[in-house]
Amino acid sequence: MTQTAPRAHTAPLTFSPEVRAALDAGAPVVALESTIITHGMPYPQNLETARRVEAELRAAGAVPATIAVMGGRIHIGLTDAELDRLARATDVMKLSRADLAVCLAAGSTGATTVAATMICAQLAGIEVFATGGIGGVHRGADTSFDISADLSELAQTAVTVVAAGAKAILDLPKTLEVLETNGVPVIAYGQNDFPAFWSRESGLRAPLRADTPAEIAAAHRMRAALGLPGGQLVANPIPPEAEIARAEITPVIETALAEAEAQGIAAKAVTPFLLQRIFELTAGRSLQANIALVLNNARLAAGIARELAAAQANAPKP
Repeated sequence: MTQTAPRAHTAPLTFSPEVRAALDAGAPVVALESTIITHGMPYPQNLETARRVEAELRAAGAVPATIAVMGGRIHIGLTDAELDRLARATDVMKLSRADLAVCLAAGSTGATTVAATMICAQLAGIEVFATGGIGGVHRGADTSFDISADLSELAQTAVTVVAAGAKAILDLPKTLEVLETNGVPVIAYGQNDFPAFWSRESGLRAPLRADTPAEIAAAHRMRAALGLPGGQLVANPIPPEAEIARAEITPVIETALAEAEAQGIAAKAVTPFLLQRIFELTAGRSLQANIALVLNNARLAAGIARELAAAQANAPKP
């Protein structure tokens, strides 16, 4: 049977000068989401954190590509002025796969979640993405059916995502089961235990382990060679000095979950509510840990991107 060649996309992409130059040169580039800026913390702390993460990537030898939707365009990389404008913006849409096209068509401003960032990164030819933690199966999903689109995106979009595991407010065993069902490689970095965002250990064994960025990059390339759809989840544990141990954070999470249920918090409002209450209950320690793990993930993502760029540069020319 004759197969029709896939249509070339005509996505409305706008590249920052820095990212465009890096991609043209085959240099390492790492995608960054933008919901951490618009929905993660208040101004000016959000802008300071975004700048720190971008600086961390540059120091580690990669070019940052913060992704956001503004003025009917997908911006792949933001200038400092654009970053500042996004950090000050209000009424910003939180974009996943379902919302992305509507936001673009309306000319609205939108911040990308893990799923939307993966889509945009692949459109732009960026293979590595650093974030904090992915979404997953929410507790009580057996009745609410609340499962993040991040999991299905990992199953279909060929981007390696570096995160500190899934957010610890989720049902982690069920999250791992859904990832396995969808054929997503879950690779713990440097340990056997699946990390739990603020904590280095969840008590759950990760399906796979890698100890170097080169191993992760090689697996990424092999998936492409095999024609396998989807990406990889690299679960990078938070640095020891920044973690909140599982025994300490678990009661805090349970308290926040009980409050959310009592107040009828549901759907997209759940995660922001829980993160804010955990911030309050830990006297700000959860946010400091969050920043530390994002910086740590950026460093590892830069290492993977460098390996992928080197492999591409050394590949035989057709």
